[in-house]
Amino acid sequence: MGCLKIFVIVVFMWALLIPNSHQLGSYETQILLQLRRHLEYPVQLDVLENYNGDFCSLGSTLNMSIICENNSVTELKIKGDKLVKVNEFHGVAVPNNTLSERFSIDSFVTTLTRLSSLKVLTLVSLGIWGPLPVKIHRLSSLEVLDMSSNFLFGKVPSEMSTMVKLHTLTFDGNFFNESLPEWFDLLPNITILSMKNNRLKGKFPHSISKITGLTDIILSHNALSGELPDLSALSNLHLLDLRENHLDSELPLLPQGLTTILLSSNAFSGEVPEEFGKLNLLQHLDLSNNALTGTPPADLFSLPSISYLNLAFNVLSGSLPEHLNCGSELGFVDISDNRLLGMLPSCLNASSDKRIVKVSGNCLLDTQYQHSESYCKQASLAKKQTTGKEIAILVGVVGGIVILVVFLAVVLLIFCRRQHARHDVDRYMFPKVVQDNGQPNISAELLANARIISQTTALGSQGAPSYRVFSMEELEEATEIFDKSALLGEGSIGKIYKGKLENGTYVAVRELTVHRRCTSWNFKLRMDLLSKFRHPHLVSLLGHCIDDGVQDDSTVHRLFLVYEFIPCGNFRARLSETTPGKVLNWSDRLAVLIGVAKAVHFLHTGVIPPSFGNSLKTDSILLDEHQIAKLSDYGMSILIEESEKVEAKGDGHNAWNTRKKEDDVYNFGFILLESLVGPFFSGKGETFLLNEMTSFGSQDGRRKIVDPAVLTTSSQESLSIVISLTNKCISPESQSRPSFEDVLWNLQYAAQVQATADTDQRSDATSLS
Repeated sequence: MGCLKIFVIVVFMWALLIPNSHQLGSYETQILLQLRRHLEYPVQLDVLENYNGDFCSLGSTLNMSIICENNSVTELKIKGDKLVKVNEFHGVAVPNNTLSERFSIDSFVTTLTRLSSLKVLTLVSLGIWGPLPVKIHRLSSLEVLDMSSNFLFGKVPSEMSTMVKLHTLTFDGNFFNESLPEWFDLLPNITILSMKNNRLKGKFPHSISKITGLTDIILSHNALSGELPDLSALSNLHLLDLRENHLDSELPLLPQGLTTILLSSNAFSGEVPEEFGKLNLLQHLDLSNNALTGTPPADLFSLPSISYLNLAFNVLSGSLPEHLNCGSELGFVDISDNRLLGMLPSCLNASSDKRIVKVSGNCLLDTQYQHSESYCKQASLAKKQTTGKEIAILVGVVGGIVILVVFLAVVLLIFCRRQHARHDVDRYMFPKVVQDNGQPNISAELLANARIISQTTALGSQGAPSYRVFSMEELEEATEIFDKSALLGEGSIGKIYKGKLENGTYVAVRELTVHRRCTSWNFKLRMDLLSKFRHPHLVSLLGHCIDDGVQDDSTVHRLFLVYEFIPCGNFRARLSETTPGKVLNWSDRLAVLIGVAKAVHFLHTGVIPPSFGNSLKTDSILLDEHQIAKLSDYGMSILIEESEKVEAKGDGHNAWNTRKKEDDVYNFGFILLESLVGPFFSGKGETFLLNEMTSFGSQDGRRKIVDPAVLTTSSQESLSIVISLTNKCISPESQSRPSFEDVLWNLQYAAQVQATADTDQRSDATSLS
């Protein structure tokens, strides 16, 4: 018995002496503390400061995770809050965005590589800046590398080709501005390659078409150009995202296993390959905003898994089959703004409850918002004629170049003989071409209108019919002579009536009264400018009517604006508990806010001159039957405020440009605030809300003021992003307010965070059940 006791004690002492297989050694503990110092003490690592235990035993959070094996760190994840908020980066520290100018990325990576057992490394939104050092390849055990949303620039080091265990490489949202490397095929295990939102240029590497293990290629929002090679050998590829580049070849063959193809906003030409109609696993196809021609393959619409099909803004022509079959999963189809003719197949009938279908801007029969048949036929003919002209021009240019080269060679020979001792490189330079800007009788307004047309033509009509001038008789008939029963409301800028045109289309008619003298010509010029404001999240302006019949020809008394009718009320109403069952949850509110931010960003940057002072309020945001947000009351300053101050021959654009864009940011801040707290608190006034903003700083304060519909459907991280953005938008210092590009970025990031949280929650619920 005594021997047994001794044996038990010995075994117990021996067990105590065995080191914990997950206990971190002091060497790597010091490395982690050094990394914290390099990163300038981010709050996500504050837990390390006074912690005397084993860092490996720290619980993982959404923003920080340390996982160890055999006394070494194998996984390090840090997600900071330094979001990329600048359009351009010039390789130096940016206050409040990057780490300070004292930061050395070379020293940081040197320290990082001492964690030689790292398999997973995530360093996101930490303000890391500089060219990625070549020594990053020393992390030879690395399998996952994610350094998204930082300020890395230059090229991806070729030495990384030796990191053969790497299977996921993510550099999204940086400033890499060289060509994509050709050595990716040297990474035998790579499955996910994601470098969207950079400044990458040059050709799409043909070597990528050899990496048969790839499942995801995400290179959208760059400046890649040239040909997209044949990718049909990538048998494991599921996601191909190359949106918003400059790729200009015909569409190549693609692998059968793809589920998502995103190739919009490039310059792809030629016909959609018939083989696309055999991609039976395809769920999401976006080929919009290219230069594709011909008739789309009918099999695209009947693919068994297809749910989203966008072919808008191409030059597709011909007629779709009358008995076209649509797949059972197809929920969204957009073939708008092409050159399609004939009848719309029954399965694409826009009145169907089964799917959303957009077909405007074609030449289809018995369908609203279409061009005449001659328009599509002339456009096709013009394209053929243009092709012939291009060939003739090319031949002429080549011939001209040959003649010019011969002429220059003769001139150069004579010149060299006369001045053989002189070798000045300037003689090889062409003289500068000086443009003659002295054209008479062209007003500044007309030039500005020409510029705005060039900016907005590419956007197209986005589903709205062509702009036209209405007669008073048409509007009186549509509104039953502006009967009270047709009155929708009355605001500070006039009454709004609901009307029904002769063709059955419902419209909203706004009546504006002009109190000062202003010429009809001046108003028509400004209406022409306003008519070019076309965007998916703006209520489309269909036309206008100037009622000057009771005045002399030089004055305008009443102006009527005719808009598309948006049937489902305004955003403010959907924030209130007075509409039970229709109150928007947090994700839906974010979708509305993102839509409005896109619209205002377009008004600030997408048109020339920009439109500021856009009367941003929750009740000026309308929702259509698909809950798509559309901003109304935009551009009114062009007609009401500034136009009354400028005489017909003056340069009104200078006056319009004096509008401060910060006013829109400030007002949007209160839209954000109302989205957070609901209309009950927002109805108490601006001063009350500004005082209550301090309540957002604590959980108890949030529970007190944040709308319960938001609290119960939002993640803390997503909510915090929007609260921080709201504070910045309503800052009393206008220079401290963000641009609308920053506003949009933050809202999209908040939506992404929320979507991730919702997915995780659903996964947890599924696993529990």
